[in-house]
Amino acid sequence: MTNRITNASTVHDVAAYILKRLGAMTAMKLQKLVYYCQAWSLVWDEKPMFSEPIEAWSNGPVVRALFEKHRAKFEVAKWSGDTNRLSKVQRETINAVLAFYGGKSSQWLSDLTHQERPWAEARWGISPGERGNRQITHAAMMEYYSSL
Repeated sequence: MTNRITNASTVHDVAAYILKRLGAMTAMKLQKLVYYCQAWSLVWDEKPMFSEPIEAWSNGPVVRALFEKHRAKFEVAKWSGDTNRLSKVQRETINAVLAFYGGKSSQWLSDLTHQERPWAEARWGISPGERGNRQITHAAMMEYYSSL
């Protein structure tokens, strides 16, 4: 799915907003929070929050566009994104996601994603710890999270 609206939000805008709200965190936690923002936006708002794909890596869902910017960093505190591009509805969705998942550890969030169908299905046939970059589809996220 491509993002055709020129001022539409990006994963970088979402990451910047999360860090602005919660402060510094591990890169892995940021990845998982962005994933849950996308998943719940698909369910609650019936549209993606950002267009960048999410891949099923061994440690859980990862947005490669974020990874490329935080590579080799354990913790991130600031992000170059434009939080003003986020709509009121998107901010409300992010705030709800942070209210539930924000206090959890990066390992807890990673473990949770491993128990959920979208990541597990995208990893089907790939050994634990083995590299993989299969995409977690919007359809898989919508189907699973709307059933919760």
